Amino acid sequence: MKVNQRQVGALKTLFSGVSTAKKLIAASTLLLAAGAYFTHANGGEGGDISGIVVGVADGDTITVLDAAQQQHKIRFAFIDAPEKAQPYGQRAKQSLSERVYRQSVKVDVIEKDRYGRVVGRVWQGATDVNLAQLKDGYAWHYRFYASKSQSAGDFSSYEAAEQRAREQQLGLWAGGNPQPPWEFRRRKREN
Repeated sequence: MKVNQRQVGALKTLFSGVSTAKKLIAASTLLLAAGAYFTHANGGEGGDISGIVVGVADGDTITVLDAAQQQHKIRFAFIDAPEKAQPYGQRAKQSLSERVYRQSVKVDVIEKDRYGRVVGRVWQGATDVNLAQLKDGYAWHYRFYASKSQSAGDFSSYEAAEQRAREQQLGLWAGGNPQPPWEFRRRKREN
């Protein structure tokens, strides 16, 4: 938390011999600064968001309603699920819905993407939901982005989960060799 001169002055006032009214003003200034800090930490990079899933857009995007009744659109980090118009796109969405819709989750915020969405790792209790989508065969490990910020251990776990799903022909892997969503999006832009 970056402290400015006004906050330093308020802190000094709080512990000085001034009137109670001035101490109350100083305390209010500090409380507002702390509130702004925690609001930013709850929705900014490196923070976390907890709440109830109120929407599932596709196999790797949800909307979480926090305790303050604020909605956060969450894009899952480290994975990429088929687009809704792709084969298995609807099934990936349905699988994620069955797991998290109207359930309590915690999101470890990684960053905000260029569309303003929070990108994060979603937890339902001790279950890594991003990893679960890979295990169930409804997503690819998004190596390109994962290599930038995913720990080596988690990178290996995600790789192994995708490989097992492929070998066992789970989810989208049952249909042979599906087109990755990043290629689908690129081709759609080119047309």
